[in-house]
Amino acid sequence: MLELLVKYARDHDLDAEPGFKPRYARWAIMVDSKGRYLGIVELGDVDAPRNRGALFSKCPDLSHGELISGGETRCHFLVESAETVGLYGKGADSDKARAKHEYFTSTLEEAATEVPDLAPFAVALRDESTLTRLRTDLETRKARPTDGVTLSTDGVFIVESPTWHDWWRRRRAALAAGSAGKAVEDSPLAFCIATGRRSPSLSTHPKIEGLSSVGGLPTGDVLIGFDKEAFCSYGLTQSANAAVSEQGATAYRAALNELIRERGHRIAGTMIVHWFSRRVEPENDPLGWLAESMEQQTANADSLANKFLESVRTGEVPMGLAQNHYYALTLSGASGRVMVRDWCEGSFDSLAVSIARWFEDLAIVNRYGDGNAPHPKFTAVLGALVRDLADLSPPIVATMWRVAVRDEPFPLSALAQAVRRATVDVIEDRPANHARYALMKAFHLRHARLKGEDVEDNALDTRLSPAFRAPAYQCGRLMAVMSELQHRALGDVGAGLVQRYYAAASATPALVLGRLARLSQFHLGKLEPALARWYETELANIWASLDDVMPPTLTLREQSLFALGYYQQIAAMRGNRSSQQREGRS
Repeated sequence: MLELLVKYARDHDLDAEPGFKPRYARWAIMVDSKGRYLGIVELGDVDAPRNRGALFSKCPDLSHGELISGGETRCHFLVESAETVGLYGKGADSDKARAKHEYFTSTLEEAATEVPDLAPFAVALRDESTLTRLRTDLETRKARPTDGVTLSTDGVFIVESPTWHDWWRRRRAALAAGSAGKAVEDSPLAFCIATGRRSPSLSTHPKIEGLSSVGGLPTGDVLIGFDKEAFCSYGLTQSANAAVSEQGATAYRAALNELIRERGHRIAGTMIVHWFSRRVEPENDPLGWLAESMEQQTANADSLANKFLESVRTGEVPMGLAQNHYYALTLSGASGRVMVRDWCEGSFDSLAVSIARWFEDLAIVNRYGDGNAPHPKFTAVLGALVRDLADLSPPIVATMWRVAVRDEPFPLSALAQAVRRATVDVIEDRPANHARYALMKAFHLRHARLKGEDVEDNALDTRLSPAFRAPAYQCGRLMAVMSELQHRALGDVGAGLVQRYYAAASATPALVLGRLARLSQFHLGKLEPALARWYETELANIWASLDDVMPPTLTLREQSLFALGYYQQIAAMRGNRSSQQREGRS
C-alpha cells in the first residue's frame, strides 16, 4: 500500500520534498514595496459556507517534532493562522500566541537578508498600527482565528515564488542539527518499506490531514506511529519498528492528503479514497459515482450506471481500461491515528464485473409497480440498514464496500438490519424503502451464486416471481393479498391486518395466516362478483404454490423472503391497478 502511494505521488508529479507541503490560505495580507499595509483580500470560493481559501502547492512545513524540539516556540513560515500572523482572536493575548507571532516575524527578518522580497512583510508586522488595522479588517470580514493567512505584494503571492526555497532548506537543516533530537541523517540505516531503498529511517511520521469529519483530529493524524512500549519490538524505538525514509514518508503523506482532498468520499463515519494505475475519465469510473453520497449524486448518475452496465455486458469497455488496476482505501480517525479499515485492489476488468453485478443484484421493482426503482447508490444501501446514517459503524461500511467492489456475499448482519427496518416501515405505514428490498433480493441471489446454483433457475426476479416456490416468499404474497382484500372490502379501518399481524405473520405464518384466511372469506362476500373472483383466484394460486402446507416458523433468511414476497405482490397489484386505470381512460 505504501509503495503504491509513493508511486501515486511520483506519477502525479506531487511535490513531495521534505520540508514542503500544500497549505490553504483564506486571507492574503497586501503590502507595498515599502511595507505599507494595503488591506486584506479573501481567497478561494468566497461564496462557500465554509471557505478554506486557496491551496498553495509548495509551502514551508515543519513536522510536529520540529515545531516542539529545542525548547523554542515555533510556527510555520509564510502561511500561518490569523491568530499567529496578526495576533487576532481571543487567544491572541496568550504568551504562546505572542511567542509564535514573534517567531514568524523574526523568521521573515532573517530570510529577508537573503530574499529581499520578504523585507516589506517584516516591516509591516513589526508596526503596531499595521497590526491594529489588520485585526480590525479581519474582524470586519468575520475571519476565524484558525484561517490560513499568507502574504502578497504587487499582486504576487510570495509563497508562490521559488526565491525563498534554498534559504528554507538550509534553515530547516539548521533546525534539525541544533535540536535536542537526532537529525534524520543520524538515524540508523534501514530498508524503507515504502521505497525499498536503504536509508535513514524517520523517527516520527508526518500527519495525514482531512479526516476530522470521520473521527480524526483537526491538526492531522499519523498513519505510522509507535508511541507506546507495547508497539515496539527487538529493541527498536518509535517508527524504526516500520522503517520509512523521510522521502518515502513525505511522498505517501502527499499522496494520501491529495486523495482525501480531491477524491475522498465521506460515507457514514469513514473516508473512502480510490485511484487507478492509469488515468480513468470520470464517466468510466464506476467507483466514483458508486461512492457518491445522497447529496452529491448527479442527475445523470442513473444513466451513467445503465450505460456502464451495457458496456460490460457487450464487452465494449473503453480501450486502455482492460489492463488498468484500481486501488481503494477505507479510512477513519481515532485518537490521533489513521485507521485503515479496508484495502482493496484488483484489475479494472474484475471491478467492472463486480460493479455490474452490484447493480444487477440490487435491481428491484419500484413501490408503484410501474417500473424499476432507480439504481441505489452505495449510501442508499447503507441507509437501508439503519434509522440514521450516523448509527452506522465504520466496520460495516468497510464490509459493505467490499461487497460492492469485490462481489462478496452480503453479511447476515446486514440482512437482519434490513429486515428489522422493513418491518418497522410496514407497521408504521411508511413508504417502502427500495434499497431495503433490493438488499434482501441481492442477498439471496449472491448466496445462490456462491453455492454454485444457476441464478436463472433461482427464479427470484426483479418483479413479482410467482414461480419462486420458497414457502416464506409465498406466505409474504398471501399476507399482501389478504391485506389488500380487507382494504377493498372495508376501506380505511385504521390499524388494518398489516399493522396488527405483519410482525407475527413474518415469524410464525402458520399461527397467523390460517386465522386470516378464514377472515378473508368474510371480506370476499363484500366485493363485487368479478373482483371477488379475481381475489379468489389469486389466493388459490398462492395456496397451490404452498402445496397447502404453511411453515410454522421462519428463520431470518426466510423472513427476508416473506418481506420480499409481500413487497413485490403489493407492487404488482398497484401496477395492475394503474394499468387498468390508464386503459379505462383511453
